[in-house]
Amino acid sequence: MDFAHLSPEDIDRIVEMAWEDRTSFEAIETQFNLSESETIALMRREMKASSFKMWRKRVSGRKTKHQKLRNSAPTRFKSANQKT
Repeated sequence: MDFAHLSPEDIDRIVEMAWEDRTSFEAIETQFNLSESETIALMRREMKASSFKMWRKRVSGRKTKHQKLRNSAPTRFKSANQKT
């Protein structure tokens, strides 16, 4: 997959959002136009193999990572590190 259209800052932000349990893959797609599979591919590329495996195990099937599995209305999470 080609991520050339993403700046290093965008990649850092996507990784941060993907690690955050409350941020869904749909929120990443809305903000950066990356599907869940593209986000996973980016995480695989950016992380050490052991860290990627740990992350994948943690997020697989997690309700908070998939908007359609949540019972509540969509929410957007804003990290304390994100600029206003």
